Amino acid sequence: MVPWPPVLGTANGMRNKGLARDYLIRARKRLAAVETLYDQQAWADVVRESQEIVELVLKALLRSMKIEVPRIHDVSDILLEHVDQAPAGLRSEINRMATISRNLRRDRELAFYGSEDLTPSEFYKKDDATLALKDVRWLLDTVEREL
Repeated sequence: MVPWPPVLGTANGMRNKGLARDYLIRARKRLAAVETLYDQQAWADVVRESQEIVELVLKALLRSMKIEVPRIHDVSDILLEHVDQAPAGLRSEINRMATISRNLRRDRELAFYGSEDLTPSEFYKKDDATLALKDVRWLLDTVEREL
């Protein structure tokens, strides 16, 4: 049986050291797209796309810590479990990062698909988008500074 999570660079783990950097580059480009969505007042799309940025950033962080993650959208539990392996400058921020991930993950499908009794464009308001954008900017800036 293979232990989970595998450690990067082992027979059980991935070895692509450039993947974490690629995740951060793509996250930065996506942030520009989210800012355009915000300018267009596409509040639901800002929330949805912000979640994807958070996912990329936190997976980049975990990979830099040599922790491989499963293909799930919210990695907050894995991040909290391995807080001691985080760069020293980020350890005090891990709880906030996990909260941001959990909150945006909760909204992921609703912001994209809606439900029988609501549409995303009617449900999500400017305040929701503003918070998501503020959180994703903080997260990306914070992680990039340390990596």
